[in-house]
Amino acid sequence: MQVTYTGIHHDLPEKVQKKVDVKFAKLSKLLDSRGEHKAHVVLSQQKRDYRAEVTIHYFDHQFVGIGSDSDLFKAMSGALIKLEGQAVKQRAKWRVTHRRQAKPESVKPESVPSEKPAAAVNAGPRVFRMSPGRKKPITLEEAILLIGKKENCLVYRDADTSRVSVLVRRVDGHFNLIES
Repeated sequence: MQVTYTGIHHDLPEKVQKKVDVKFAKLSKLLDSRGEHKAHVVLSQQKRDYRAEVTIHYFDHQFVGIGSDSDLFKAMSGALIKLEGQAVKQRAKWRVTHRRQAKPESVKPESVPSEKPAAAVNAGPRVFRMSPGRKKPITLEEAILLIGKKENCLVYRDADTSRVSVLVRRVDGHFNLIES
């Protein structure tokens, strides 16, 4: 991280400079270390108090930390602690909106024949979860009417046997019925 200092006419004491460099390195690591980040530090002294204002540009955000104390290192440290909090908060927001959930491991059912094209089979098996939309038992004829043109299968409770049945549309337009 490139750090520029303004407002002071002399260099920082060596001990303070080392400690501040360690804190800037920690902050740089927190900001992903992607690309070069620049920090601008403005130091001022009013009577016996030092005031440190640290500004960092991170992508399209600007982090500003202000610290004041009678000790120069404590003022710088306070400003860097505030910057660290802002960076952690911004990274958490970015992760929540940009991370994707891992795809669950799926198992291809062996009892239902695959009617997918060869390209889709090579991509790996997919499991589609169906929520129970209809709780009332229906007959086979009603199930054939309800399956629709876009859907290839329908799971329903049979009114005659009270068992769960699966109605699957075949490629030739006919249906397979799987009863439990």
